[in-house]
Amino acid sequence: MTQERTAAATAGQRPAVDDTGPLATVIAQRTAGGHRITFIGGPARGHSSRAFLAATDATAALLGTLVLTPAQRHPLLVAAFVVLVLGLFRNAGLFRRFDERYMLDDLPVVAGRLAVAWCVLMAAATLPPLAPISPHAVLTGFAAQGVLTFLGRSLVYWRRRVSLVRRPCTTLLVGPEQTAARVAAALQRSPRSGVNLVGVVSDSAAEPRPDDPAASLPVLTTVGDMRRAVIQNGVRRAIVLGSAGAPEHLTWLRALSELRCEIWELDPEPSPYVAQYRTPRRQLAGFPVRPLVAPPLPRHPGKRALDLAVSSVLLVLAAPVLLTCAVWLRLSEGPGVVFRQERIGKDGRPFTLLKFRTHRPADPLESATRWSVANEHRMPWFCRFLRRTSMDELLQLWNVFRGDMSLVGPRPERPYFVVQFSETHPGYSERHRMPTGITGLAQINGLRGDTSIEDRCRFDNAYIDNWSLWRDISILLRTASEFFRPTGS
Repeated sequence: MTQERTAAATAGQRPAVDDTGPLATVIAQRTAGGHRITFIGGPARGHSSRAFLAATDATAALLGTLVLTPAQRHPLLVAAFVVLVLGLFRNAGLFRRFDERYMLDDLPVVAGRLAVAWCVLMAAATLPPLAPISPHAVLTGFAAQGVLTFLGRSLVYWRRRVSLVRRPCTTLLVGPEQTAARVAAALQRSPRSGVNLVGVVSDSAAEPRPDDPAASLPVLTTVGDMRRAVIQNGVRRAIVLGSAGAPEHLTWLRALSELRCEIWELDPEPSPYVAQYRTPRRQLAGFPVRPLVAPPLPRHPGKRALDLAVSSVLLVLAAPVLLTCAVWLRLSEGPGVVFRQERIGKDGRPFTLLKFRTHRPADPLESATRWSVANEHRMPWFCRFLRRTSMDELLQLWNVFRGDMSLVGPRPERPYFVVQFSETHPGYSERHRMPTGITGLAQINGLRGDTSIEDRCRFDNAYIDNWSLWRDISILLRTASEFFRPTGS
């Protein structure tokens, strides 16, 4: 069941702590392809420009080899030369994202990499059965490729600069309001920077001056306001004024990273004594900026294979138990043996979780928003038995087999509580980096049912950060040894 809006907390459930009201814009919304929690602010920019640059450089390399004789243009040699040129350019950072860049700035680096590539090509051509390449042919090819690369990259850079002016990147400033106002005024006076400021994120709002050109920008003082601004305006970038590691910025940056915004660091007061010892940084309206690189997403080789192997075997072995439970529930409790509920999985994608029905909520709203407690006093004895032994969760093996979730991972939660816990507990949304699971590190440490969400976050993120295939196996073995537990999930 899917709730299209956030309901107010009722008695018996955990209240939201955000004083800005329900975050209805981040609850699962209905689309043509289903439902999805909105955790992404906007598409990353610059990918098309990098593709154009790579295509331009590869074309210039191919055309540059036309100065060679047919005997010298061995297909494998030409292909290796193109790959070498692209690799040298990539190593030099010539495919990184760029703003306000001109080809003349990169000309020395491009010329040096091309010289290295042609020297390697001339040395490789001396190996049999290839035909040697004369120094004159190398110089001619180097010059031809250099001209083509210069013209092609100049065109791509020009196209990028025009695109920045026509379609600037929606951006938030994070920092003290007075400093943000000064930086905002400078950015607004420089349209070529490609920045469209939509707000300032600050701990407190000061009274704006009438002559301040940035006075029209809204000041966002709560995480809830900032989240709404990011989603409603399609914000793709946040610029932090000063050090991004400052304690006062951590809360904002954690929420912005969960919303998939780029994080840049801008120095509003650059010092010449410090700058001379630093690696040269990019410029934005004259301010030195540095994009902060997010940590790479963890890879989990073998996890899906383990899920398929174990879930398929367990489904076959547990088929008699599943059938017995279904028949008993049907005869004793009536229709509706299987309970279906929307939960949030990897990357914020919702899926339908399956369980044996052990409790009938009053209505769909209660099912989606009530924080259930394991020991319901009015449950029939068989339903209490299923919950206490966690046998009501055996149907989730089908979710694992389908790929909705994994055997081991953070427990999935309902959309209503995902929004609340993401606001209340730092790092909660980071649990969605990995597929959710039937059991996990938090569960084998006793964090089941009505237990601390903060502790669950800590254990779940520790599991993700230190994942290994053997750790999954060990958690499964520990879960099997503690199958009969006094509490359910």
